[in-house]
Amino acid sequence: MRNTLIMDAGLVDFIEKLPLSKQIVTHIELLRKGVYMLHFLRTADFLPGQVVAISTDLSVPPRLYSICSGEQDEKLSVLFNLKSDGLLTPKLAQLSQGDPVWISTPFGAFLGDDQPAWWIAAGTGIAPFRSMMRSGMANGKTVIHGGRSADSFYFQNEFLSTFGENYIRCCSGEHAEGLYHGRLTQWMQEQDRLSKDQTYYLCGSAEMVVEVRDILIEKEIPIDKIMSEIYF
Repeated sequence: MRNTLIMDAGLVDFIEKLPLSKQIVTHIELLRKGVYMLHFLRTADFLPGQVVAISTDLSVPPRLYSICSGEQDEKLSVLFNLKSDGLLTPKLAQLSQGDPVWISTPFGAFLGDDQPAWWIAAGTGIAPFRSMMRSGMANGKTVIHGGRSADSFYFQNEFLSTFGENYIRCCSGEHAEGLYHGRLTQWMQEQDRLSKDQTYYLCGSAEMVVEVRDILIEKEIPIDKIMSEIYF
């Protein structure tokens, strides 16, 4: 399994030393309680799946966020959860149009391509897959998204329109029409036929990524076909 971002001392040091430049917030959207999408003008090219480091000012250590906009979109957008006890996200949630924000240039190796693949995400881990989808990489993809409630499937209208029955929403906390009732890992465990030739992209918490990785290995998916991005 190729972990592209793991939060260890080396990565913390790397993030804190990244050069940041000032950008201006164009707007911020509340998608549901505690979940926001932040938009600012795109001033650099990026590859779908890459991340940026963001802070509200140079005194607050930046954190990494996957880009969730397409590579041709006018604005660069990120998705984030509000952590009430966090140093950064309460400040991000208070931003308004015209406020400054400090960001790095895009980087990272969790990159999509045009080949058939599985995109597997939990919660806000769907962000890089939206970027890939909006950048023309949807053909031949199966999308599995896990969430606790029916309102936690961010961008679901876009994904439903693009992928149809190849977009599976696994809801662990509620019953609702069109949703699989149960955890994403439960749905994965029930699958008998998984292609050994396709790449499986995993994005979410460390717990989710490790569980899905183990399920895939159990089902004889080659380790070099599993690519992961761990949110922290």
